[in-house]
Amino acid sequence: MADEEEIRRVVGLLNGLAKREYYGNKDISDDFLKTELYPDDSEEDFSVRLTKCKNLLKSIASADMDFNQLEAFLTSHTRKKEGGITKNQATAFSKFWKSNKVKIHESMVAKNTWGNTLKSLSWRIDIKSQAKHIDQLNTPTAIVELQIAESQASDKEADVVRFEMDEEKLVQVTQSLNEIEERLAAYTK
Repeated sequence: MADEEEIRRVVGLLNGLAKREYYGNKDISDDFLKTELYPDDSEEDFSVRLTKCKNLLKSIASADMDFNQLEAFLTSHTRKKEGGITKNQATAFSKFWKSNKVKIHESMVAKNTWGNTLKSLSWRIDIKSQAKHIDQLNTPTAIVELQIAESQASDKEADVVRFEMDEEKLVQVTQSLNEIEERLAAYTK
């Protein structure tokens, strides 16, 4: 039963930290967490525990670890002699991360996004059936629709931008997107 209690307390501490650090609930203080979860700990012991959990959570969240990475990371921290974590604490981190990974990632993206964001993109190919000049008839045209919002956190309705591209312009845009993808891949390696 002591193992389950330790796991429950660590998950509670991680939930409190996540609410404060990532979800914007500033009402959760260190004193509140200590009183609710670790009332028998000394101030110094709780401060060490809090700092350790905060640093590990920050590392996990900033790397946006998948579950294989998380297991390797936690295993390495359970093997440390000084400043490491117990197997129960590692279990608590896994349990917490399984249910909060997506929410924390979305919160971090929303906090770090400025300017407009692309909410959705849709497109279709049409054949022109009416045109000013006869040579423009029956040519394929890409019709693109973009929904652009001020930010992910904004509740305002998205602006819609619609435009058409002929085959030549579509090829240019596709080449530009491929160049962007290649540069991003080169920077991330």
